[in-house]
Amino acid sequence: MTILSELFYVIFFPGMFFLLAYSFFVEWFDRKLYARMQNRVGPPIFQPFADFIKLLSKEDIIPKKAKKLFFNSIPIISFAAVMTAFLYIPIYSLQSPLGFQGDILLILYLTSLPTLLLFLAGWYSGNIFSAVGAYRELSQFFVYEVAFFLVILGPVILVDSWSISDMIKYQQNHLWMFLLEPIGFVVALMCLEAKLERVPFDIPEAETEIVGGTYAEYSGKKLALLRLTTDISMVVGASLISALFLGGPSVLINIQSFPLVIRNIIGLIVFFLKTLFIIFILSIIRTAFARIRIDQMTTFGWKWLGLLSLLQIGILIIMKTLLVF
Repeated sequence: MTILSELFYVIFFPGMFFLLAYSFFVEWFDRKLYARMQNRVGPPIFQPFADFIKLLSKEDIIPKKAKKLFFNSIPIISFAAVMTAFLYIPIYSLQSPLGFQGDILLILYLTSLPTLLLFLAGWYSGNIFSAVGAYRELSQFFVYEVAFFLVILGPVILVDSWSISDMIKYQQNHLWMFLLEPIGFVVALMCLEAKLERVPFDIPEAETEIVGGTYAEYSGKKLALLRLTTDISMVVGASLISALFLGGPSVLINIQSFPLVIRNIIGLIVFFLKTLFIIFILSIIRTAFARIRIDQMTTFGWKWLGLLSLLQIGILIIMKTLLVF
């Protein structure tokens, strides 16, 4: 890639502007589904963007007891981390121009960073509710993140590669691969729901208990950036799960004979359909369950998510030993 094409890739498509637009749409899509499942009308399509602009116009307050360096920089670093992670996930072709061997590890690191930063945000806010939220944030992190890392090993074991592009290419030629990982797919969805702190795993912010937890002292531009980071994380998480378990932008038919532009358009449409399907499942989970306690989350994570992750790895190792993939 030339410098100009790299800049276009990072800034416009599928970089910052595309990701921002799709994140606003995904938030609307999720809120609309959530409302319809509760027999409500739901927001208009422009509502997420309007909420973002409204927060930008609000007063930006910094508590006296807060550590200003951490308090001010954490929203920016979190936003930059998830934006960068998205660039390594193929969304319209079978390979990302920025991809490399081991990029899946970088993506996992970048998507984990906002959670760790939210812990620091709550801890250094100088608010008791934020501190409790920070404690819950870290406790929950060590539960779902271990299970999520374990299920990621499934595609790695099958493909013998740490490149997310290699995993997508492998699934293009082995369309039955997703049949071997139903457990991993379900566990990954549950872990993503917990990573995004959505019901029933919204324990760290729990507005009815600790008035927003880690977000309690944030307002104005910083709160807008944190909320936007959550929306982007939802897109990145859905894109990652789609790439690892559903083949990403790959399709069920061979389109290699098609012109490159047509292949890319088809791949992008498939990307939209698969990610929105994952968001649809997350919305069902959010609607169907009520918030659980932190001890219930810990028990559920270690007893079920972790166990199922190990079971999925065991199944894949046995299948790979018995069959030649």
